[in-house]
Amino acid sequence: MATKASDLFVQCLEEEGCEYIFGVPGEENLDMLDSLSRSKKIKLILTRHEQGAGFMAATYGRHTGRTGVCMATLGPGATNFVTAAAYAQLGGMPILMVTGQKPIKKSKQGRFQILDVVDMMRPITKFTHQLASADNIPSRVREAYRLAEEEKPGATHIEFPEDVADEHTDSTPLKPSLIRRPLAESKGVRAAVKMIEQAKSPILVIGAGANRKLTGRMLLQFVEKTGIPFVTTQLGKGVIDEMHPKFLGCAALSASDFVHRSIEHADLIVNIGHDVIEKPPFFMKNGGCPVIHVSTKSAEVDPVYFPNVEVIGDIANAIWQMKEDIVPSGKWDFDFCFKARAAEIEHTKSLDGDDRFPIFPPFLVRKVREAMPSDGIICLDNGVYKIWFARNYQARQQNTVLLDNALATMGAGLPSAMASAMVYPDRKVMAICGDGGFMMNSQEMETAVRLGLNITVLILNDNSYGMIRWKQANMGFEDWGLTYGNPDFVKYAEAYGAKGHRVESAEHLPKLLKECLDTPGVHLIDCPVDYSENDQILNKDIKTLSKAVEG
Repeated sequence: MATKASDLFVQCLEEEGCEYIFGVPGEENLDMLDSLSRSKKIKLILTRHEQGAGFMAATYGRHTGRTGVCMATLGPGATNFVTAAAYAQLGGMPILMVTGQKPIKKSKQGRFQILDVVDMMRPITKFTHQLASADNIPSRVREAYRLAEEEKPGATHIEFPEDVADEHTDSTPLKPSLIRRPLAESKGVRAAVKMIEQAKSPILVIGAGANRKLTGRMLLQFVEKTGIPFVTTQLGKGVIDEMHPKFLGCAALSASDFVHRSIEHADLIVNIGHDVIEKPPFFMKNGGCPVIHVSTKSAEVDPVYFPNVEVIGDIANAIWQMKEDIVPSGKWDFDFCFKARAAEIEHTKSLDGDDRFPIFPPFLVRKVREAMPSDGIICLDNGVYKIWFARNYQARQQNTVLLDNALATMGAGLPSAMASAMVYPDRKVMAICGDGGFMMNSQEMETAVRLGLNITVLILNDNSYGMIRWKQANMGFEDWGLTYGNPDFVKYAEAYGAKGHRVESAEHLPKLLKECLDTPGVHLIDCPVDYSENDQILNKDIKTLSKAVEG
């Protein structure tokens, strides 16, 4: 018996293990919406904006490694997915976007609302396709999933016209294929190990591609055996517990930080899971420090990155092979690195006890870290506070610090926290947003309340676009054009059915964090912050550390 195309599409998603579809349907999605209403395996998560749906799907993919699915209509619905598509594509998060379209075989409305969405999506996805026949649905869905999850994971898109959705077909879903990543070739591993053994001060730089549980286990074993210290990029936070004594820090600034001093001192850099979408924590130059590239894909060579040895294949297996082969060297010397780290720890202690009000960023980071359990998840929006959290917040596990250092978009903090709470309902989840970023998708507070999620939304309130204002001052420009007024965030939260709170003093902050994290429901905390000394403090950090290390 023939199957309706929209039913078949949903069956294909079910076969792939789809749990949720996040989105804002339109009339061009109504056949698929009707088919979804009969699904026993997929839950529709109705959001208030397509961008929020896309961010939620991407975060689902980031946590699970499985494709997050989101849905929108044609035209403006599809264009609202663009930022989320770029967020997932650059950040390595598997998603499938499904957008509707007017009938393609017999148009009745001319060009009303019609854009070439497939062509629009092509530069920011791994795969984009317009369905022209119901018979092809199984193969196209399977291909979209395969490519979304294949290294490097990213965004895929299928356009589903409403006349195709109404067709009938004898096609049936395809079973997902078992795909294993290729293993690193032994000669490459041997060459890398030999370089490490012969180095005097090697260092590990852990990046986005290494942010997998098994890779973290193998890296921990490698570090335990060799004693080689490691730093992380922002997207590599938590791959190894950052309380580990060999952890030197996170490369949160562009240059001159204590982490960069340690890297500059190294005579060999082992770059694990490097991705050129992140600001590089170091720059290569001819005749400079040699680099080993360990990743699932070969290096994208550019003027500042041209590694000497590449170990290509499954990263966890590659590190295991290297660990099994390597013989720790008695001539390795890491004194400089640990001296720099000790100086940084002492300096941080001198800052994070500053209990001024409005709240001082280092103090805020320390209190959030103290309030969150080791498996708690913080989801950062994009702003100047991201630097403070990347530098000073110790990630204990993989994907417990979700920040975007790829597209670096605003507006993703709240939706990311919502998806995290759905994937891990028994873990503490906190969205940390600037007032500007929060207001870009604040309407999803209603979605969070409707879904009955347990999340705390911490808004760092300075009534301005603080990151750009800091850069403006740093470049010597007049303070102009970047301040605004905010709503009463406590009343705003209550209007959505959430619980609103306001920080009244530095002493009040930890009590409020504990209360919100321990009480079910959606909580919003309005926290005034003082960014006035960002530039002065960060520059002072660099000078203090340089003096401590060199002196």
